[in-house]
Amino acid sequence: MIWRVSGHCQGRILIPEADVSLTEHHYLGLQSSAQYYCVLTDDSQAQSLWHWANSHHMSITPLGSGSNVVLQARLPGLVVHVKNRGVTLLSETATSVELRVAAGENWHELVMTCVTKGYFGLENLALIPGTVGAAPVQNIGAYGVEVCRHITAVNVLDLASGAPLRLDNGACDFRYRDSIFKSRERGRYLILSVDFVLSKIDQPQVEYPPLVEALTGRSATGRDVLNAVVALRREKLPDPEQQPNVGSFFKNPQVSPDVAASLIQAWPYMPQFPGADTWVKLSAAWLLEHCGWRGRSIGGVMMSAQHALVLVNQSAIDANALLSAVETIVASVEATFGVRLVMEPDVLGTSEATMGSQPSERGTIMATDGNGTVG
Repeated sequence: MIWRVSGHCQGRILIPEADVSLTEHHYLGLQSSAQYYCVLTDDSQAQSLWHWANSHHMSITPLGSGSNVVLQARLPGLVVHVKNRGVTLLSETATSVELRVAAGENWHELVMTCVTKGYFGLENLALIPGTVGAAPVQNIGAYGVEVCRHITAVNVLDLASGAPLRLDNGACDFRYRDSIFKSRERGRYLILSVDFVLSKIDQPQVEYPPLVEALTGRSATGRDVLNAVVALRREKLPDPEQQPNVGSFFKNPQVSPDVAASLIQAWPYMPQFPGADTWVKLSAAWLLEHCGWRGRSIGGVMMSAQHALVLVNQSAIDANALLSAVETIVASVEATFGVRLVMEPDVLGTSEATMGSQPSERGTIMATDGNGTVG
């Protein structure tokens, strides 16, 4: 991780490659390939790639570490693998710092480095897989903290115009596991870097029950919270290097108060939590476990025995097989509770694997979210 106060490094000229396998570039390891592919290592390369895609009438699909995507057999157009690096100190006061972090930086490494330097706020989000550019897309959150609390702006390339833009926090319209990059402006932006404001005062957030239990009996520091979060996640979640997975596979559903009341009447022990506005949040893991999916396999995938919310790819070869199994799981929960689970990872590409590598004669410049970077 390169830290700097200012400066810029000119990237090399990129020449996209045709027909590149993506199987090793995403956590689930499904068979997939890109019509065209290149690796972006510097922000200065973004506009030239946009011009190349525009001149060839191609779409652009950004890709991060592949930690939150389901890749289908073929990704048409140009896949831009975002691997730019660097952290820039934008400003500093006696109590806070503002950092600009390249989208290609590893998220967990950033969290650890910030705590080591005495910059606090992100420690509850430790060990979340993926890149910095993917963090604002679904507004990652864990143990009582959402990343939007610390984002001041997201720096992007507008794929509709090819212009660089700085979107402040309000413009990103952050919500629970959502943002403009994932919803209404899905596919419009390539995220190049994210600006964060972090505190130099060590006041950790420890209100979330599992953290309270883990830190009982001591006055916790940010380092204590980071270590506790890492231990909790390693205990509850399977290692994606050993068991291919993308973490939580389903969002916690939100229902109306009336629906929540009817559910709690039928299942008195169903956990329920305050959601956005007047909505009530349910535990997707509880719903899945109650339906018997924890540790159960179907169609080459398994809902993990460690955590019912994590889908592990045991032997599914492609997205078709995996998504077919997912639909069976979703249907069983809906049949039991009348609640339909929604996937967290994005499904990218097409099931058609035989698409040629010649540039398309039609299409617009767009990007599916990920490192607006995906995953």
